[in-house]
Amino acid sequence: MSLRHHEIAEAGNRILSPLTYEKLRLLGELAAPEPGARHLDLACGKGELLATWARDHGTTGVGVDISKVFLDAARERAAELGVADRLRFERADAGAYEAGPDGYDLVTSLGATWIGGGLAGTLELMRRALRPGGTMIVGEAYWRSEPSDEACRELELERDDFTGLAGTNERFEAAGLELVEMVLADPDSWDRYMASQWRTISDWLRANPGHQDAPDMRDFLRHARTSHLAHGRDLLGWGAFVLRPAI
Repeated sequence: MSLRHHEIAEAGNRILSPLTYEKLRLLGELAAPEPGARHLDLACGKGELLATWARDHGTTGVGVDISKVFLDAARERAAELGVADRLRFERADAGAYEAGPDGYDLVTSLGATWIGGGLAGTLELMRRALRPGGTMIVGEAYWRSEPSDEACRELELERDDFTGLAGTNERFEAAGLELVEMVLADPDSWDRYMASQWRTISDWLRANPGHQDAPDMRDFLRHARTSHLAHGRDLLGWGAFVLRPAI
């Protein structure tokens, strides 16, 4: 799926992951950043995490994303919440972003482990930007049960792209990190996140039937719907995992 197609599908969402607003607030309470803490969000999307936590916890920060559409929405949201003076949004490849020597107290990336070529590479990117004593939060999918070959084909995933929750923790430990908290999406929030995209794409297709992207979006919509209903909603979970460097 191209960036443009992703922008179309996510047009109706502020949180670009299966977390609800309640769980995003809970995650902030668990991470408990101090007022003035420096927060880096890689692949920040529309900046809802950065903006709401700046409002609720007094943090400052930087959001990095490749999408101008998403960053424009992020700046508007920061202004709406009265925190634009404490946040900066940069258009860049999050996988190549140089955080600078000062580092950040909190480094997050929710649902974008493709930026590092997978979980291990993304954790390394995040850790390089982290100050001593800091906290990382990564959003990642996991298998709720072992997928069949057919399910992997339909979901366009490799079996080892993800693992179960225990296996995910093993991957954190192999990266030298300690899992200290987690907030998991539930089947209903997965359904809401996926189905909201179907409605958004359907509305867009009705408004733009002759657009050059319409054939690809029709194919994406059809595949996203059938693969989620047949396989994804039963096999895939998603969580936001709070991590610290192991001692």
